[in-house]
Order: sequence, then structure tokens, then C-alpha cells
Amino acid sequence: MKPILLAVGAGLCWGVGELCTRAVLHTGKVGPLTAVAVRSAVALPIIIAAWLIAQRVLKVPTEPTAWTSAGPKYMWLLVLGSGVVAGAAAMILFYSALSMGEVSRIKPVAFAVAPATAVVLGWLILGEPMSVRKAVAVVLILAGVVLLTSSGKAAITHG
Repeated sequence: MKPILLAVGAGLCWGVGELCTRAVLHTGKVGPLTAVAVRSAVALPIIIAAWLIAQRVLKVPTEPTAWTSAGPKYMWLLVLGSGVVAGAAAMILFYSALSMGEVSRIKPVAFAVAPATAVVLGWLILGEPMSVRKAVAVVLILAGVVLLTSSGKAAITHG
């Protein structure tokens, strides 16, 4: 249950954060690369402080102190996969999309494609189990995003 609650918390934070970012981007005074740079510059010291506290003060078991001994293969996976692809490229692409579109359309697309990709690649590359239930869930998530983001006849406006 704890991992699910943490994931829900992350989703809530991202939802609020992207709402704020979209509002700023649509002023036309801040571009997507500036938004990514600010997000990263603000986040990095906080993340480093949390990491140091978890590792050295709280001694959280999920933050081992010998992480550099993981080996070059895994360090490159971390740098390229997490840093370059998920960190830099994904944020640049996402913020660029957000600067041109509605958060209510862009966010669901990005955050539905991500878990669908993770489920399929986890199965194909990592050998994680695939079940009919998982496959149907991925299809339902993607179908829900198509419904959510496709053009509807009537809109409810706030205001």
C-alpha cells in the first residue's frame, strides 16, 4: 500500500506542478527550455538534500551507500536512461507540448503512454510477468486517454 500512496502523492504533485507550468508557458514570456531549466535547478538541491538525509541520517535501506559499486553497465543505464532519456529529453518534449496545448490533453497522453511503455518493455526486456489483466488494463488506459483527449461536441467552461 505504501508504494501506491507514494505514487498517488507523486501524481498529485505532478498535476499541480504542470498546471502551474502550463499557466506560465501560456503567457508567452517563458519558454519550455527555461521552464525545464528552472524546474531542474530548483529540484536538484532539494533532491540532493533528501538523498543525503535518507542515506546518511535516516540510513534508509533503499539508499545503499555503495551505489557506485553497481558497475559501469548499470551506471550507464542510470545516466542514459534516467538522466538523458527520462530526465532531459522527456522534460523538454513534455514542456514543449505543454507550451502549445492544454494541460488537460497533454498530461494524460504523456502519463498514459509512460505506464503502457513501462508495462510492455518490462515484459519484453526485463522478463516481468504479463497477464491478460495487465494487457487489458493497458488497453483501457490508452482508450481512456483517447476518449479524454479527442474532440468532443460540447464543452463545459469555468467561469
